[in-house]
Amino acid sequence: MRLCDEVRAACADVAASARYVRIEADRIGSIEPGPEPALDPQRHHLEGPKAGVAAYLLTLDAVNFGSGWFPTLRKRPGSSGYLTIAAALSDRFRAGGAWSAAELRALDRPTVARTFGQDERHPLMRLYAEALRDLGRFLGEREPLEVVTAAGGSAERFAEALARGMRFFDDRGFYKRAQIAASDMALGGVADFQDLGRLTIFADNLVPHVLRVDGVLRYDPALAHRIDAGEPLPPGEEETEIRACAVQACELIAARLEVPACVLDGWLWNRGQAPRYKARPRHRTRTVYY
Repeated sequence: MRLCDEVRAACADVAASARYVRIEADRIGSIEPGPEPALDPQRHHLEGPKAGVAAYLLTLDAVNFGSGWFPTLRKRPGSSGYLTIAAALSDRFRAGGAWSAAELRALDRPTVARTFGQDERHPLMRLYAEALRDLGRFLGEREPLEVVTAAGGSAERFAEALARGMRFFDDRGFYKRAQIAASDMALGGVADFQDLGRLTIFADNLVPHVLRVDGVLRYDPALAHRIDAGEPLPPGEEETEIRACAVQACELIAARLEVPACVLDGWLWNRGQAPRYKARPRHRTRTVYY
């Protein structure tokens, strides 16, 4: 079974027997189109040759996780946790270029903390250093653009290579970060993937939150109370159901709107930046998968 088929099948199975999360089918039509997905050219390093952009995006996607810790990060003014990390890495690339694979393999926690403007004692700095060293091992003697080229125009094949090659991308049943990396390469103008429509949404904690606020997802009262109280949600059945039901609901929404799921993901992610959604707590799980 190919990666995207595996995600769709796994999420459909979880949603069918979910105990803590329910899809409200009559609310599917409440989701409307939004602006086209795009990367912020100020906070993302998208200028210059494709090789440099590919290196930036793959490096960023190697550390595109940690939303469960984001409330404890030092954030840049007006920036979320993700955009703080994206902008700090852009500064590094604009000032000093990309790390080579050998340099990635040698990165330590203090260097990573300085790059992102964080306290080196923060747990994410250890995990980010580990993820970047793993990226260096994955690349070996290759350049990031070679990994894109080797996918032969297939976003799914690119995602499969990342999921097989790096531990923190091996998010079985979802493969959120492997899929979003493929989407980022397309949005960044690095890749001309012919099968972007194969991708699912990128199951994290924001898209399910938007669906919950809009009434598409309904949580068990006890689960909803804990999330609304800001309690951390450990990895496990409840968190899996939230993400799986989001994927399944978005399959239904994407079919109704006749758009690829990855485009719908961008609409919902952008929608989640509005005050209405930020005013209400979303689930926070400390994981390397999103």
